[in-house]
Amino acid sequence: MSETALKAPGAAAPSGDANRWKALVFIALAQLMVVLDATIVNIALPSAQQDLGISEGNKQWVVTAYALAFGGLLLFGGRIADLWGRKRAFVLGLAGFAAASALGGAATTGAMMFGARALQGVFGALLAPAALSLLAVMFTDAKERAKAFGIYGAIAGGGGAVGLILGGFLTEYLDWRWTFFVNVPFAVVAAAGAYFVIREPEGGRNRNPLDIPGVLLSTLGLVALVYGFTRAESDGWGDTTTIATFVASVVLLVAFVVVESQVKAPLLPLRVVTDRNRGGIYLSLGLAIIGMFGLFLFLTYYLQIVKGYSPVKTGFAFLPMVAGMITGSTQIGTRLMTRVPARLLMGPGFLVAGLGMLLLTQLEIDSSYAALLLPAMVLLGLGMGTAFMPAMSMATQGVEPRDAGVASAMVNTSQQVGGAIGTALLNTIAASATTSYVKDHIAGATAKPQQELVQLQGMVHGYSAAIWVAVGILGLAALIAFTFVNAGRPGTATVASGDGEGLQDEVPVPVVVH
Repeated sequence: MSETALKAPGAAAPSGDANRWKALVFIALAQLMVVLDATIVNIALPSAQQDLGISEGNKQWVVTAYALAFGGLLLFGGRIADLWGRKRAFVLGLAGFAAASALGGAATTGAMMFGARALQGVFGALLAPAALSLLAVMFTDAKERAKAFGIYGAIAGGGGAVGLILGGFLTEYLDWRWTFFVNVPFAVVAAAGAYFVIREPEGGRNRNPLDIPGVLLSTLGLVALVYGFTRAESDGWGDTTTIATFVASVVLLVAFVVVESQVKAPLLPLRVVTDRNRGGIYLSLGLAIIGMFGLFLFLTYYLQIVKGYSPVKTGFAFLPMVAGMITGSTQIGTRLMTRVPARLLMGPGFLVAGLGMLLLTQLEIDSSYAALLLPAMVLLGLGMGTAFMPAMSMATQGVEPRDAGVASAMVNTSQQVGGAIGTALLNTIAASATTSYVKDHIAGATAKPQQELVQLQGMVHGYSAAIWVAVGILGLAALIAFTFVNAGRPGTATVASGDGEGLQDEVPVPVVVH
């Protein structure tokens, strides 16, 4: 452990880090680009599918190609950031993401589009952990770290809804290709700013040789896991290939854990995930994302198909959620993070979001936006913003500098896998409930308008059934946060009970930050 790793709580950040707040602007801009891209492409997909002649069966690959590359390579990307340096990985990731986005915007065939999306995923897997780990090593003072992660958490949580608005505008008033081209100026500005402004602290590199077996096993295992959930959504949970993919994923990931426990320089040191606090954060964050991703999709469909909103109007309808996330993250989370333990922000945050979700179980075809959706979205935003902010910060606090990249990658991996599970699991529950409802009620509908009404009622019934499951998942996330995350507030010198090594091993001043 280097002397530079020693830091007393509340001490000023190093003077060499004088540009850290300017650097935050460019790191946040890059994060916004990645988050925007996730929802912007969904808005553009129908237009792109028509223009490029992509079949109905293959259209999922516009989303899946990105998800497989991004989810599968995140741990590898985090390790590369630790090896090469986070600034270098960050700038290279931005350059590659911009080039892949330009390729996607210029696509003339479906295959070219799938390739561009896979490339976006590859460079996104390098960019995302590099961005988060830069924050982790640049902001070490407790109060400054709270503010920095408050801003980052607000963008991570609310950027997706902003993507719906921007995607709607670009698709309706320009062309779907601009949903890809818009990434280029984002990336150029962020890369140029990062190159000149970011000064990465010395001594944080992990120069050990790459753990090639670990890279192969983790990449193949995570790709199989994400693909399994993606395939379950389209082909069903009982499909032979779906089951075989899940079995392969389990075997590969178990083999990965065994290898990591044996090799001298592991890709993912098990100390990163066996720490009680970080393990609890990764798990609760992944569960919360499961609930949120499915809900995001249902509300988009509900507003556009059932209520007849345009893409732009749908995007604006999500603004209260964005406002709630920004308020929860930058006002509640940031102000309280240095005063109360993380579990007292994460647990209640997930419960408040669950209360918002509970309101949405009452959805009907004629539900009022102002009376039902608006308060539900505000509660969801406030709860998630309050919970995400300390989760993002604490997941990377207390790790050794050389492990910052892989610890950050684990945050992104829990979100990516959670998103894949949430979309597949909740969609399947919704589809099953819808089919059952329509089957039971369609016989009494003789005229076409009545049949269409039953179809819409079945759709809303399916959403409601799936949202009930999401409420339970958020409740479980809160329980895990209360139970596992036992670290005190940042900057305290307390010894908490638990196993593992990291946050709970803090000692009286001066604190040793691993």
